[in-house]
Amino acid sequence: MNRDNHDTQALENLIVLDLTRVVAGPYAGALLGDLGAHVIKIEMPGCGDDARGYAPYQNNESMYYANLNRNKRGITLNLKTEKGKEVLRKLAMKADILLENYRPGVMDKLGLGYDQLRELNPRLIYGAVSGFGSYGPYAQRPGYDILSQAMGGLMSVTGAKGGEPTRSGNAMGDVLGGMNLVIGVLAAVNYRNITGRGQRVDISLVDSVVASLENAYIRYFKSHQIPVRNGNAYASIAPYDTYHAKDGYVIIACGNQKLYEKFCNEVVEMPWMITDERFLTVPLRVENNEIQKKYIEEWTMKYTVDEVVEKVLSKGIPAGPIYNVKQITEDEHIAKVREMFIDIDHPVIGKMTVNGCPVKLMDAMPRINCPAPTLGQHNDEILQEMLGYSAEDVQAMREENVI
Repeated sequence: MNRDNHDTQALENLIVLDLTRVVAGPYAGALLGDLGAHVIKIEMPGCGDDARGYAPYQNNESMYYANLNRNKRGITLNLKTEKGKEVLRKLAMKADILLENYRPGVMDKLGLGYDQLRELNPRLIYGAVSGFGSYGPYAQRPGYDILSQAMGGLMSVTGAKGGEPTRSGNAMGDVLGGMNLVIGVLAAVNYRNITGRGQRVDISLVDSVVASLENAYIRYFKSHQIPVRNGNAYASIAPYDTYHAKDGYVIIACGNQKLYEKFCNEVVEMPWMITDERFLTVPLRVENNEIQKKYIEEWTMKYTVDEVVEKVLSKGIPAGPIYNVKQITEDEHIAKVREMFIDIDHPVIGKMTVNGCPVKLMDAMPRINCPAPTLGQHNDEILQEMLGYSAEDVQAMREENVI
């Protein structure tokens, strides 16, 4: 690993204004901050981001908010006031990227939409994420993660076989939307490098979920059969499922014919499954997965999860346990070596652990440069040092409920 240039971060030349709330937008802002961008979180005075009200709390401060807003400095700004709008316009003139997740049209009505701001800064990249995107019949519908999972198709294929549609255990639609927002604004940065012009980036949570269902739609277009919930089995490959062991569940994934034959011959020692007409090809194994699963579980249930994993991995076949959150935080590879959990000091919460960045740039590794801001923590610093307001100006803004 080459870390000769470890003091230089990939996005340290970019200034980002983050007007987003809750998950999708703040997640995008945090990823940009992890990669070195100078992110300024802009919140409404008095209440701030809705996520400040989400548990768990420590010392009356939301740890939920603190995780999603690491690597940001924070100011308060009342965009319903003329002076607040003036401040945002001045910030936008200095910024590279602006992120917002208001309902489409809200920022335009405030006079702060992309068409208005690009007149002041033609190089500005304006990234917007919403439930359904900025155009189309559903554009004005309010959108949350659970709706994106429902209307994007994820819930329809998630859950036990024959069971009810099930939401993913995390805010997957929001996370996918946040990731796509990062991809979009960074693509726009490169476009700006080519043309000198900024642009508007439009991300929909529903679009993000639809695009993530990598094979469900392709299977439907081919067969015109609607994919159904199938538990942990995969509709395109088998054996590729969850199997009972003595003390829990284990994943075994035979992703190609060579692995499958090796599994039959050298692991479960059932070579007859290779030539059995029910299991002869991948499509046949998918069709007869439940039958084959019983044979495989006759073997897996003789051993513990750890024993199954060891025996299968020893033959070069993918396998692993189903971790709970505690086990993940204690895993040497994930938690320690890959640095997926980072300990930080927050000014109010104190010591806490936040998520690490999944993007590893080997010559410019992501890092936590600062904890999430308390509400309005950097008002004086940003308004005075970045925009040139006097201390008296800032105090007047407080008294006028601008900040």
